[in-house]
Amino acid sequence: MATELLDIQSAALADIATAADLAALDSLRVGLIGRSGKISVFGEQIKNVPKEDRPAFGKLLNETRTAVTTALETRQSELTAQRDAQAVSSIDVTLPTCIQPAPGALHPVSQLQDRVIQIFRRLGFAMADGPDIDDEWHCFDALNTPADHPARNETDTYYLPDGRLLRTQTSTVQIRAMEAQPPPLRVICPGAAYRRDEVDATHLNQFNQIEGLYVAENVSLADLKGTLEYFLRELLGASTEVRFRPHFFPFTEPSFEVDARLPGTSKWLELAGCGMVDPAVFESVNARRGDHAFDPEKFTGFAFGFGLDRLTMLLTGTTDIRSLVENDLRYLQQFRP
Repeated sequence: MATELLDIQSAALADIATAADLAALDSLRVGLIGRSGKISVFGEQIKNVPKEDRPAFGKLLNETRTAVTTALETRQSELTAQRDAQAVSSIDVTLPTCIQPAPGALHPVSQLQDRVIQIFRRLGFAMADGPDIDDEWHCFDALNTPADHPARNETDTYYLPDGRLLRTQTSTVQIRAMEAQPPPLRVICPGAAYRRDEVDATHLNQFNQIEGLYVAENVSLADLKGTLEYFLRELLGASTEVRFRPHFFPFTEPSFEVDARLPGTSKWLELAGCGMVDPAVFESVNARRGDHAFDPEKFTGFAFGFGLDRLTMLLTGTTDIRSLVENDLRYLQQFRP
């Protein structure tokens, strides 16, 4: 049996060395070391070898299998290299390409977000971030939102099975910023928010917001008004008119809606909500922190927020908000540099 095995090895190595292609080589692999291959069957016959000869025969069988396997791998590498070289042999790499890659660009919402952040950074605002999946305390309770408020209903908010939810506003980041740092505090919080809105030309169920918070001693409504007027005129033009209309938000008192009118137009556009931080919000944060860092008798603050998607539509002339998320190149290519 040892002589027969050596003859098989010799013939196998010769056949492998002259295999014309990968298909022929694979056929040899199956015929030699496959489950029923010529070499494999010797492993089943080792029980018929006299007991005293089994160690030597087993060693020879392993050496034969190793030699054949190595030869197969070597020949496979050679044939693969030949195939690849042949595939590219007719390509002239010195020829100029006829297709120029199209330059990429930031999404229009990202472009606007970067511009907004630059303006607020000039005013001393730092960036703050927080999780998209949050809890009811950060999203509602800490923001003085009563238990029966419509926003807390499952028809308006995406709740998860464990009771957490997709944040309905980036105000949650303001709360987390106050938990982490005592006043004075001046932050902006850009990010995604989620609500159960019917998707149409003016609504998405995932949208982008940017909110701001400033807390320090003697912060007044005049500071809020001056900050937002400066921001809107930097963004929309120095001649932009800005007005504040009384409104209600659970977490600010007094509260306002902010409108702007562009030069040469007669229509007022609602752009933001804002107000002075309600002392109840400071008390909630103090209770969570376990101290009195945000003493409402000592500190005041203002907060504001607006939707980046709506503002992008205004600045780009987009009439359907769905254009911002449909990845239609005919729309997006307008914003390439």
